[in-house]
Amino acid sequence: MAKNKLHYTVPGLDEGDAQTIIDLLQSRLHAANDLHLTLKHVHWNVVGPHFIAVHQMIDPQVEAVRAMADAIAERIATLGGAPRGTPGALVEERTWNDYSIGRATTQEHLAALDVTYQGVITSYREAIKTVDDLDLVTQDMLISQTDQLELFHWFVRAHLEDQGGNLKTNDASTESGAAQAVSG
Repeated sequence: MAKNKLHYTVPGLDEGDAQTIIDLLQSRLHAANDLHLTLKHVHWNVVGPHFIAVHQMIDPQVEAVRAMADAIAERIATLGGAPRGTPGALVEERTWNDYSIGRATTQEHLAALDVTYQGVITSYREAIKTVDDLDLVTQDMLISQTDQLELFHWFVRAHLEDQGGNLKTNDASTESGAAQAVSG
């Protein structure tokens, strides 16, 4: 990651801690930008009998995740950093692979999104732990965003549950593996 010298930060926070938080938030900014683009990709490429329900369920998630990205970028700037929101920075700095499902059924996309949300939420929870001793304001923002992401994940999983509450995707660790688990 390209680090710039901080010219200032918020009162009560030293520059070293501010830089740690900025770096952590930059990874969350990349995750939020990637997620809202992925969700829009799903919105455009989902097909099948439940198309309209999933198509309409996804757009509010896109808008909420875009708002999360904006809040993260503004927090980075508030702390004295310069948020990087370009596609090149996202691709160069992300630690995960690109979403792997193209045109597919609602169940295949939702299964892949189950895995995607698992990764995003897990990384958010790790970030929450990291900032616990550094900055409760940032932690509060991350907790609020995690709450929304977990709700969206539940919306996705509700489509994947059987009557007993079991998920066909339980053993899947990849998007394509999850999509395959529900298609066969």
